[in-house]
Amino acid sequence: MPTLLLYTTLGCHLCEEAKALIEPLLPASGLCLEEIDIATDETLMQRYGVRIPVLAVADTPAELGWPFDTGQLRAFLAGLPLRA
Repeated sequence: MPTLLLYTTLGCHLCEEAKALIEPLLPASGLCLEEIDIATDETLMQRYGVRIPVLAVADTPAELGWPFDTGQLRAFLAGLPLRA
C-alpha cells in the first residue's frame, strides 16, 4: 500500500485536525502516514504554504486538500491503487 504524506507545519491547528481524522483509519487500511514539515523546504513552502494541510500519496500526483471530512477522506483512500 502507498505511503500517505501529510504536509504540515508547527502550530498549524488545521493540520492537527486533519491528522486526527486520518490516524484512526490507518490501522485497518495498512497505510502509514509520514508528516512533512513544509517549513524545512522552500519549494514545499511555495507549493503548500497557504494550502496546508494537504494529504498526498507518495510517488503519485494524488492529493486531498483541506477542508475534508471523514467521508471525503474515506473516498480518497478507497481510490488508492493497491501495490504488491
